Amino acid sequence: MKTWLTLLPLTLFSSSALAFSSQDIQQLSDSKYWHTLGHYQLGITGSYKSLVDSRTFFISGQGKSDPFAELNATVNAFEKEAGAFTGEPADDSYSCRYPARFHWLKEKLQADWPQPVCPQQELWKQALNPKGLTLVFPTAFMNSPSSMFGHTLLRVDAKDQNRHRELVAFAVNFAATPESDDNAFLYAVKGLIGEYPGNFTVMPYYRKVREYNDLESRDIWEYSIDFNEQEVQQVLRHLWEMNGVEFDYYFIDENCSYQLLALLEAGREDLDLTSGFDLQAIPSDTVKILRDEGLIQAPEYRASFGTKLMYYAEQLSDEQLQSARNAMNGQYPTDGTPSERAATLEMAYEWLNFEFYDQALPRETYAPKLQKLLLARSQLDTPSPFSEPPRPAMSPDEGHHSSRLGLGYRYSKHQDDQTLLEWRVAYHDLLDNAGGYIPGAQISFFDLQLGVDQQGGLDLNQLYLVDAMSLAPDYRVFDSLSWNIRAGYDRQPDENGQTGRYFMQGGYGKSWGDANSLHAYTLMSSELNYFDAQGENLNLGLGAEAGMVWQASEAHKLALSAQGLYQWDAMHWRTDAKASWHWALTQYLGLRSQVQYQQWQRDDLSSSVRLYAYF
Repeated sequence: MKTWLTLLPLTLFSSSALAFSSQDIQQLSDSKYWHTLGHYQLGITGSYKSLVDSRTFFISGQGKSDPFAELNATVNAFEKEAGAFTGEPADDSYSCRYPARFHWLKEKLQADWPQPVCPQQELWKQALNPKGLTLVFPTAFMNSPSSMFGHTLLRVDAKDQNRHRELVAFAVNFAATPESDDNAFLYAVKGLIGEYPGNFTVMPYYRKVREYNDLESRDIWEYSIDFNEQEVQQVLRHLWEMNGVEFDYYFIDENCSYQLLALLEAGREDLDLTSGFDLQAIPSDTVKILRDEGLIQAPEYRASFGTKLMYYAEQLSDEQLQSARNAMNGQYPTDGTPSERAATLEMAYEWLNFEFYDQALPRETYAPKLQKLLLARSQLDTPSPFSEPPRPAMSPDEGHHSSRLGLGYRYSKHQDDQTLLEWRVAYHDLLDNAGGYIPGAQISFFDLQLGVDQQGGLDLNQLYLVDAMSLAPDYRVFDSLSWNIRAGYDRQPDENGQTGRYFMQGGYGKSWGDANSLHAYTLMSSELNYFDAQGENLNLGLGAEAGMVWQASEAHKLALSAQGLYQWDAMHWRTDAKASWHWALTQYLGLRSQVQYQQWQRDDLSSSVRLYAYF
């Protein structure tokens, strides 16, 4: 067969096809798995383009946009190396550089290529000692634009690993590489438009746990992935191919979670994990797709530093907390039982350690204090009096989906009644079912509301590009700032009905209570408005916003909110007050009613009811 093929004209196929038919090459280049290895996506014009932005990743000069040319060049390179094989180490060879391609093509083409000798790759595999993979989900971190939806990474589980040795395993992370002098605003904007390169890195898992669990106080969920050892090996072969490769990083879609799904697709030929994430790839939604594909098991829960500290404090009286605060300053307890003194010293250590990381306190001053607390605690021969924080009732994969459609009706005192059509791209607001999400946090992106009146007229009532709030209440052991930011378009009542308003608003303040039950907040707020109304275009508003949210039961939430901002250029107030009730019919259906009072050039009172579907 091979002899016959070598006699065919080279115009039919390049030298790579001397051993394999053009039909074989074409069929493989059209396969989904080859597109997975090359990170190819089909464009709206019907042509393919790879998401990889490093030219060195491609063997063919046309490889970024031509899967057939890249496969042809790959097979040709492997064939050439096989013909010149000497058995010597060849880390720079194509077969060592592209082990996932080599392994797959050798099997599919039934090629007799000799196994390459790749010392660097073998040392890397020996260090990993891989047996399994675990998907790691740190919950959302509201103070970082790139982590407001949470984050995902992989842990490579070693063959000799157990629960106590997980921290010394290796983690696989995909992240953006920002410019060192970019501020938070530039970081957010550049991340949204793909101005940062993203790449894969491998590092000890304990470093990521320290970053997320300790420094940022983010709870971590760990999902074991149902891959056999051969599938794990193929994922790691493809990860080796990603060494030094860059992608354009987009916070909303081509982000950490999307790229990890693309990496996992390399483990099994029939996997399709990424095709449903054309608009956005929210980390919690990517966990759900793995669950729906039957690839993950019930997760392990790793409580954050802050979660542990709050739970320990709940087990102490005010007097014991004050005693712990005194111990932090060197006044160790002398009274009480050994168990009570142990509780004081343990709480003092955890509290001081939290402040050390949270406030970036000087190590030379506080490390000796921490060491002395540990020494004092070690002299008490008694077990820890504290119980560990319980696992939350719902894990992130059990929460509602991040996109939302709404259908409703609004009655208005001064405006036409309207049928309401709503669509939110992502992700969660204060009244949505809280299961699987951070209590007291809201992040809405591209929240659209259209209104259709009884005459068939269509109005754009609202388009919020971003509406985020972090309402972490003050607690006995630490203070928290609350904040919000909104930007977009809505409509305000004026003398002729309603007028459009483009705005940016933000505020800082405090929250009190329990975000899982009843909590309230007050924010000092400012806004910059551009009104469509004649003579009242650009206005600066200053004022305050306050509210209260009550989780009355698992299915019912009620909220009151009000804001008043004085418009300095227009010389009058803009006020808004709402009373809302949300009934979670199921995890994916909700019914919300609302009464709203608005006042700008005139006042208006309205009530509405909406049915929400989460998808």
